[in-house]
Amino acid sequence: MDQSPSSGRGDVSVLSCFPSNVGKDVAVAVVKPLHLGLGNPDSRSLLHTDRQVKWTMEVLCYGLALPLDGDTVKHCVDVYTDWLTALVSPRDSIPPPISREPNLYVQKILRHLYSLFLPRSDQVSPVYLSLCQQVLCAVQSLARESAVMSRDTWETVLNFLLRVNHTMLAPPTTASEQLSELSMAVLFEVWLLSCSRCFPSRSLWQTGRQMLSSWRHQPAVVEQWSRVSSALTSRLLLLTFSPSFPPFKVPDEDAALIPADMDDERVSHTWFRFLHLLSNPVDISRQGLVGSSPPSVEETIRGDGHLPHIFFRAMRGVSTLVDAFLGDSVSAGVAVVNKEPTEQLLSHTGLTSRTNLRDRLPSIGVTVTKSPFRDRIPNYGLSRPRSGSAPPTPVNILSLPSAPPSTSSPPPHIRRLKAGNVSKATSKPLMTSSSPHPWKTSTCPSPYCPPLYSFPRPSPSPLRCNVDSLLHLFGRWLFDAALVGRDPGLPSDHCDVTVMSERWAAGRAEACGTLCRIFTSKKTAEDILSVYLSRFYLVLLQGLQVSEGACPPVLASILLNSTCMFCCDLRGVNLLLPSFISALEHVLLDRELLRFKGFVSPVDLRRASILTLLSLLPLPLQFPSVQSEVLLDGRLSGDDVPAGSFLSLKPRLISVLMGALQTETDTLNTQIILFAMLNLVQDLVLLEAAGQTQQKAASPRGATSPNKRSRGHAVHSDSAGILWVQFVRLLTQRLSAQWRNDSALCLSVLEVLGGLAKVEVSVEENERRRALSLICSYIVFQCSRPPPLHSRDLHSVIVAAFYCLNVWLTQHPTMLLHQESLSEVLEIVELGISGSKSRQDQEVRSKEEKDLNPASLRVKEAAEATLSCVMQVSGAFPFHGTLADEDVLIGCSTSSDSSLKKFRYFVVDGSVILAMLEQPQEPEPEPRPSLTVLIRGPSGSHTWTLQHHLQPREGRTTTTQQQTLFPEHSGAAQVDAGIQHGVKHQLLSESMDRVFTVKADLSIPDLHETISKEMQKQLESVRAAFKRCRQVEAWPQVSEKPVDMTTCRMPPPVTKFQTARVFLSHLGLLTPETLKDSGTSGVLPELVSLDSSLPGFSEDLRRLDQLPSRNCDSAFVFYVRAGQRTAAEILNNVESSSSVSSHFLEFLSSLGWPVEAGRRQVFKVNRAGFPAVLADSGGSVFNGEKFVMMYVDALTEITFIVPSSSSHVIGRSKSPGAAEPTTESHLKLQSPFVLNKDSAPKPASSPVDKVKSFRFVSSFVDSDSKIGIVWMERFEDIESFPSSDLLSETKTETVTSLSNTQLIFIHPLKSGLYRICFHGNANSKLSLVIPLVNGSVVSKRSLGFLVRETVINCCHRRRLETDSAPPPRLRRKQMISDIILRYHRRCSEPAFYSALFQDP
Repeated sequence: MDQSPSSGRGDVSVLSCFPSNVGKDVAVAVVKPLHLGLGNPDSRSLLHTDRQVKWTMEVLCYGLALPLDGDTVKHCVDVYTDWLTALVSPRDSIPPPISREPNLYVQKILRHLYSLFLPRSDQVSPVYLSLCQQVLCAVQSLARESAVMSRDTWETVLNFLLRVNHTMLAPPTTASEQLSELSMAVLFEVWLLSCSRCFPSRSLWQTGRQMLSSWRHQPAVVEQWSRVSSALTSRLLLLTFSPSFPPFKVPDEDAALIPADMDDERVSHTWFRFLHLLSNPVDISRQGLVGSSPPSVEETIRGDGHLPHIFFRAMRGVSTLVDAFLGDSVSAGVAVVNKEPTEQLLSHTGLTSRTNLRDRLPSIGVTVTKSPFRDRIPNYGLSRPRSGSAPPTPVNILSLPSAPPSTSSPPPHIRRLKAGNVSKATSKPLMTSSSPHPWKTSTCPSPYCPPLYSFPRPSPSPLRCNVDSLLHLFGRWLFDAALVGRDPGLPSDHCDVTVMSERWAAGRAEACGTLCRIFTSKKTAEDILSVYLSRFYLVLLQGLQVSEGACPPVLASILLNSTCMFCCDLRGVNLLLPSFISALEHVLLDRELLRFKGFVSPVDLRRASILTLLSLLPLPLQFPSVQSEVLLDGRLSGDDVPAGSFLSLKPRLISVLMGALQTETDTLNTQIILFAMLNLVQDLVLLEAAGQTQQKAASPRGATSPNKRSRGHAVHSDSAGILWVQFVRLLTQRLSAQWRNDSALCLSVLEVLGGLAKVEVSVEENERRRALSLICSYIVFQCSRPPPLHSRDLHSVIVAAFYCLNVWLTQHPTMLLHQESLSEVLEIVELGISGSKSRQDQEVRSKEEKDLNPASLRVKEAAEATLSCVMQVSGAFPFHGTLADEDVLIGCSTSSDSSLKKFRYFVVDGSVILAMLEQPQEPEPEPRPSLTVLIRGPSGSHTWTLQHHLQPREGRTTTTQQQTLFPEHSGAAQVDAGIQHGVKHQLLSESMDRVFTVKADLSIPDLHETISKEMQKQLESVRAAFKRCRQVEAWPQVSEKPVDMTTCRMPPPVTKFQTARVFLSHLGLLTPETLKDSGTSGVLPELVSLDSSLPGFSEDLRRLDQLPSRNCDSAFVFYVRAGQRTAAEILNNVESSSSVSSHFLEFLSSLGWPVEAGRRQVFKVNRAGFPAVLADSGGSVFNGEKFVMMYVDALTEITFIVPSSSSHVIGRSKSPGAAEPTTESHLKLQSPFVLNKDSAPKPASSPVDKVKSFRFVSSFVDSDSKIGIVWMERFEDIESFPSSDLLSETKTETVTSLSNTQLIFIHPLKSGLYRICFHGNANSKLSLVIPLVNGSVVSKRSLGFLVRETVINCCHRRRLETDSAPPPRLRRKQMISDIILRYHRRCSEPAFYSALFQDP
């Protein structure tokens, strides 16, 4: 007998020498009584000697080969399966010889049972399938339960299973799919049991590898191999890596395949041998290497339809293992109802996945009676789709074909983008099934097409192995699979690219995607072998082709897995820049993506492309002179643009960016594009300002001609000013049209517009006015929505639009010099405050006739803030309010109530407190009416100084100001005193007397003709008085006596002026209407006086002064060196400049200005003082004890604090806001005032003037949110950053949860760029916060600006989403209302007037 496992012959019985009818009769006669004794527990075996048993076994061996027309074969199987239990639990029904030597007889029984599996005509019948299943389950049970099996028996069992599987699986087709699935499952399970109890010999491993290589064309082989490999890998990772390494979860049924008692050394050996048991999986795609039959016969029989699917499943198995070693794998046990993403590709290429026939075994209709093994049949499934798995997997490296690449045809011209209605593509979640095991999940076609890749993908574990280690294991397979279909023996021109793309697209995509994930998992200081890098780049050049023969699944897989390809410091990766740009043009400028919709979600594909674009945008500006080479004569790159500098690629990138915004319909993708626009413009502006702009090469090779690459909206000029105008126009147009109904997107657009307003670029004033007008139009549209559509989110967008308007007004105040812009802004303010405009269509309504009906109180407050901003910008108020209080104005060095007694306090309109000081600020030679007014309002504190002069401001000089109005003369008598001079006073010209009188002159009667009798009496008395005066004047001449007459003297100057009364009168406030009580409860007169003598008045005023008028926010800055994981190490880094990078200190200086901790306000601080303040520290000087970094503009105030080990507690926030003295080592991070529920202020626990530390005032006084800026030397340390420990160093009274913490990680790259990782950016209810997003890459020039803008926007979003942190204007307004209610002076109108004439 041929004992070779691959032999197709079984044992030959002696009965085969006789005629068939003789052998059959003997078999029936012998087997029947043996079978009858199996069901009776009291019966004993009829066989007692070895000769009897051996002769009977010859009969049973012959009976197994008989046809299935009777019960003989079934009886033979029942007898043999019963005798197999001799190695498990011997019974009386088993012959004694077998019980005495079970190993010897079991080996012979297994050789006989092989005859059952030999090919026969009726092998597809249900009875035959049931008998085979019974034998396999009996062998499985034997291996599981037997404890006395010898090595020879183990070898025989494994040889038996190998021969059985070879008989069923080696042919091109198999008679029974479910049987082959079960046989493979039993083979692998028994093999694993043997590895644990009796490790197979080397020759047996080689035999198994050789035989499995001839079965790879069967789906069951690849599926079961992937299943066992995953289970072994899960066990291996627990032994190889630390417990903190992410576990690789597999189904419990798969995990149970690995014996629990298998020792660690055998696990590693078994894993490695099982991994290579299938040889090279890529051979599945190679003709002649798949199965044992000739390729022509095989393809004829099978039609080659299942091989691409099997190839994909093999690559998916490798991808699963790679993900497990990277630590970013999903659970291998997740089941899905629908087909896997790449399996959708198979359905579009004419391939179908195999159904689970094992689950249909119960429907066969055949039962096995009197068999103890029938109930032990395990439930195995056929397919094991891995749901949720990421796109394609890695590639192999060592067998890359050396044939030259084929010359790619020029990329197809993408049609011009047309405006139209585009259906919004949305990615749908995968539907899960409650199936107990994923291998039993049906993979029947489904109308629902899940995406190929779902964002976000978990990041690789910091404990992952090196890239080279993974490539040593899987590199050969993955690189071979990535280039499958290319025959190394043929020139590239003969490569059938179309066939390669269609037949093996799924497997190639899986391999390419896995390779991309491996290389992008490179650690910060890790080196990769050059041979691996070069072959990987060749794979990418091949896969990124965009010609007609390109493979869309491979292109999509590369883009989906290469989002961080250019931001992980891969050597030489920049040579792929032209190829990636071509691929991005192919995807982002195509509105429909028809070539990709069948197997990938367009939203996810575009998002991955946009993230890749983010990392490409800074490269032309960072390396403007680097030359882009035409690789391999352009045969792989597919790029028809001649080589040139990187700067010559900038117009293409800008065109892609503009076109992507035109074609994008997803909100999140659009937000990411908006960040890219702001980043690009800011970087260009700073580059041009520094004079570093490099012109494009003058040679023809460096110029970019208008070809098919200039698609979409081609940018004719890439200067910062032109880009700024184009971006602002595009954003404002879309904001008013397509995007106005998307609240989340509108918020992002408004944030970007606010950032563009801060970009210092030279453009025409009309462009800014146009943007201002469109923002106003957007506010009008949102406020005019029907009431049912109004919601909190809508009002938040309106508030954000008003804030954006404020940014534009403060950054460009000259716009208000134009009457149209000013009128439009004031109309918007009126709309926000009152709810309607006074000027609507042709109707004009005065403001007194309108009812106040704003959209909401939040919108009204935002409109009032805009009005205050307009007043400040237009010059009616100082641009920056001062912090001068009563003590400063009087010159008092100490705080006391005596200074308040010199002021008069009034309240106008219940919102503005006027403190009036009626004494000049400086001594003057002559007293003049002077008034100093300290105005405290919701928008801040302002000081006015007024002085009354009788001359215009322009005509005053130093000499005239020192002269009196009337010259003084001596008291001597004047010579001409009393002498009258005859002077004729004439009102009209003498020529008037010669003018003739006409009747018209008589139309107006003379004065004496209109006098009545009463007036006549008055005139009589006046004439009498004049007569007496003339008599007195003529008396000196009549009496002829001299009279001494002196000149009239100016009365002495008035030293007391009621300037407060005059000022209030000029403002029209001293009228009966303004002082009269309305009689309505809670409604005060327009003008109210305050009683400053009441206790607590001065403290409340000081608390009001301490409330900020701007949005005050904070952020904490940390520096993390490589490998650091504890808070103590991180806080200690900033103590010395030698422990931090010089780039970190430059970044810190770009955030703001150094400010002393004791100062209360910042004005025009010079950054030049940063090095002097920094000294030798690494930033610890800005921990808040002595200095902080502060950024201030008209609307925002940000404090950047660098916690250090010297300040253990950075600050505490007391609720409800009571101020307390601080020590030198503690920085008080508190708000001086927080409103109670009853809105009644409480006095501070200590005088404010005694607090010497810096008063950090945050708008988040009642919020538990925090913002951290973390500089990471090593990017993979982000996962181990001790957020909770460091938060305790900056804790407030409320507990800060990690979900309310936003961390901006900054990692410097070797290229000089900076990689951003943003944790907590998705916490916002209204989607993404920009400009910085996770995965973005920025330059050193714009890093500080973008970080500041992100902090501002994060804080602004939180204020929009919460009611616990009201804006500063509202808090000041509530505080003023409380002061009015508490210190209102209740007096009558006469008493009010009389008090104005008295000293305060």
